Amino acid sequence: MDRSFYHFVMKYREPEATTQEGILANAMYDDLDFPKMSDDYHEISSYVELTEFYSDKISIFDELWEEYRIDIKQELN
Repeated sequence: MDRSFYHFVMKYREPEATTQEGILANAMYDDLDFPKMSDDYHEISSYVELTEFYSDKISIFDELWEEYRIDIKQELN
């Protein structure tokens, strides 16, 4: 994968987030410690699971990760 998960999620960023995807994207954008260059599921999921701010956003993370994985797979074909 050459596009990071962070880069993928930024397509959901909104000035005033109204969706769960937008709320997560905005949070990731504002989080200076988020692993923005990573495409490694274990690194990112561990960060999300261990960072209290994301505790109520884990399910949306999982959904977006699956979308990211499918998107990357399609880019490779």
